[in-house]
Amino acid sequence: MRRLWQRARNEDHVSAGKVAAEAAAETNPLPEPDPTAAAFFDVDNTMMRGASIYYFARGLAARKLFTMRDLAMFAWGQTLFRLRGSENADHIHSAREAALTFVAGQKVSSLVHLSEEIYDEMMADRIWNGTRSLAFQHLDSGQQVWLVTATPIEVARTIARRLGLTGALGTVAETRDGVYTGRLVGNLLHGPAKAEAVRALAEREGLDLSRCSAYSDSINDLPMLTAVGHPNAVNPDSELREHAKANDWPIHDFRTGRKVTMVALPAAAGAGALAGGVAAGIALRKHYRA
Repeated sequence: MRRLWQRARNEDHVSAGKVAAEAAAETNPLPEPDPTAAAFFDVDNTMMRGASIYYFARGLAARKLFTMRDLAMFAWGQTLFRLRGSENADHIHSAREAALTFVAGQKVSSLVHLSEEIYDEMMADRIWNGTRSLAFQHLDSGQQVWLVTATPIEVARTIARRLGLTGALGTVAETRDGVYTGRLVGNLLHGPAKAEAVRALAEREGLDLSRCSAYSDSINDLPMLTAVGHPNAVNPDSELREHAKANDWPIHDFRTGRKVTMVALPAAAGAGALAGGVAAGIALRKHYRA
């Protein structure tokens, strides 16, 4: 008798399950894929307030992997470069040789884990809600969304994962046996290199760049912006604002009172400032220790 009761009960469960499945409806159906279009977002002062590499270095300093004196020199080097206001081959070359010396000897797996912790601690609350909404609009349209930044690729991928984006293009550090050598593979991903990365990705993914969008705050990203059919200025510097106005590009400004928000350290005015800041900071550190 007990077995008959148990069998009837199981059949009831199965019946209820089938009825529920048949009545199920997607409240938020996935968007139809749009395989030939994508959106490309710069990170510093576009997706987030401030310079992501600075917050990463700050997180390393908090863990004794990068001294506070080194961090201060890094910040001072960035400030000097911004005041100088120029981007030249010497600074880019110096940065190419020195930008990631502070992670030399560290395991890649360790830095990936640290980048996740540091994002949660120092970067998550600095994401511009307005820019994130723009990215989600593209995702909701079935398009890929990629970050394109001079920030190390491991950090860039962490930001993309945390935001639920497709992926990231970033500066690639040389590794050997899973350990950073302190050198870069190629150059920093800045200026024309960003445009080349976007074109290479478009070829790989079968994207039609005339249908793609790009977002940046800096005139230094003009090559990337003009590589796509739908360029956008986000929290733009004065030069990019004027260029966007002259070319009828959409301008999105999420800064309070249209003033640049300064958070601990001004973001680089493009990858050149990042390059100069890192190079100058490391040069100052070497001089100090000498």
